[in-house]
Amino acid sequence: MKYERSKHDGPYLLGIDMGTESVRVGVFDTRGFAVALAATPYKLRHPRPGWAEQDPAEWWSALVQTVHSAMESAQVSPDAIAGISYDSTTCTIAVLDADNHVLRPAIMWMDVRAVDQARRIGESTHPARKYNGGGPVTAEWYPCKALWLKENEPDIYRQATHIVECTDWLTFQLTGRWTASINTASLRAYYDRTTGGWPISFYEEIGLGDIFEKLPADVLDLGEPVGGLTRQAATELGLRTGTPVAQGAGDAWAAQIGLNVLKPGKMALITGSSHVLSGQSDHPVSGNGFFGPYTDAVVPGQYTIEGGQVSTGSVIKWFKDNFCKDLIIEAEKQGRSCYEVLGEQSRDLPPGADGLIVLDYWQGNRTPYVDPEARGIMWGFSLHHTPAHVYRAIQEGICYGVAHILRVMHAGGFDVREFVACGGATNSRDWMQIHADVTGVPITLTKTGDAAALGSAIMAATGAGIFPDLQTAADTMVHETEVIQPDKHRHAEYQPYVDAYIATYPRLQDLVHTIARKIDTHQPNVEDTLKTAV
Repeated sequence: MKYERSKHDGPYLLGIDMGTESVRVGVFDTRGFAVALAATPYKLRHPRPGWAEQDPAEWWSALVQTVHSAMESAQVSPDAIAGISYDSTTCTIAVLDADNHVLRPAIMWMDVRAVDQARRIGESTHPARKYNGGGPVTAEWYPCKALWLKENEPDIYRQATHIVECTDWLTFQLTGRWTASINTASLRAYYDRTTGGWPISFYEEIGLGDIFEKLPADVLDLGEPVGGLTRQAATELGLRTGTPVAQGAGDAWAAQIGLNVLKPGKMALITGSSHVLSGQSDHPVSGNGFFGPYTDAVVPGQYTIEGGQVSTGSVIKWFKDNFCKDLIIEAEKQGRSCYEVLGEQSRDLPPGADGLIVLDYWQGNRTPYVDPEARGIMWGFSLHHTPAHVYRAIQEGICYGVAHILRVMHAGGFDVREFVACGGATNSRDWMQIHADVTGVPITLTKTGDAAALGSAIMAATGAGIFPDLQTAADTMVHETEVIQPDKHRHAEYQPYVDAYIATYPRLQDLVHTIARKIDTHQPNVEDTLKTAV
């Protein structure tokens, strides 16, 4: 990928995007053009079904390597970096002691081990539960994971001085200061500034009244200055001590900023291992099957509405890695990607993949069911179907999931008129067209595909005082390139398949739960799993 060289000497912004599979670092100029981008992978471990963990030490070593690579590629002086900000997956929990040593592997955002805790928390009628839209609580969220720790690893819980989001961990690594982002605090931990901040009585009710001594005292807005880069961090990263660091966000909401979806009317479609749909409202909107309205979570004075799918790009990768080994070898011989070949093979298949329906619930369902015990389903097979059909059906099934979310949002009074998209799915023009055709919603693409890294750079520019606020920075640094319009005929053809997708899970939910629970009881006990993981 080629990056535009800046036509001036600076200043530059450093945007850090800590994703599920890798950390990406972008060096941007103040017009929003990437001067350089680098990435380094780290391992994602699944010690049990529904579990997902990473080692924070690997996060940091990968970040150090990536910053050096990006700066070397950019060929800019550390003194030219005017500001730094960052984003990370959420809710991803790091656990540290009083000496800031990591006590256990980080529990990743996609980890749904806290099913029982989520079910019990969901029985609460506390007003804080409004963020769940009146529906169930997802095991992905902060209180569920913290309560799982308290109940299943009590010694670690007692030792822990910090049970924090990955964003908070990164803030400390860079600045030596513990803060919480209002973004992740609102989105995943029920923080609501309009009702006094942390809902203390709610946490006391669910058995986490002591959690606040393990959370940062300061909750900052996105782009707010945190402090300067510490000497130790600067030395390891090869940057200048004291470089301003601005408060960061969850990765999807950094991407929302990097797509300039900061006013009502548009919705960010952030694609990658998962899909996140996030948009703004000037008034509170809530309903069954989607999350929010989160107060001030992205823009002060506004409300953020959220929907999402846990497994999207990860299902595509699962299919490629496990069932396309011969095709991978053949594609490599041709100097091409396996995805490109699969796209060609499936491009001319009719809408609906000849009757094959895929539900993308490999790691549970985030919305509209909020069901961590949901699992993937494929049906409609015949001897006519080929691997190309399966590939196309997975792509379409993910789009059916987006359409399902839009339907429940519409029922709650929130309508989406335009998507602005980023992430891995945008590398496939065909798949983007399927998104538009299935949903009937136009999709705008922007110049910088790495919207999360750009969003972090926008927060960095705001924190460094280059722009007065996020909106002004985004208006300057985000550039739209094209709009993909839905095909009305194909949209009509797809609706029966969307209906079939939506009708499937309620009919199979009890059976899926029975098998998921049966499999879970056959796994090793928690202590053995922890020993292996650590």
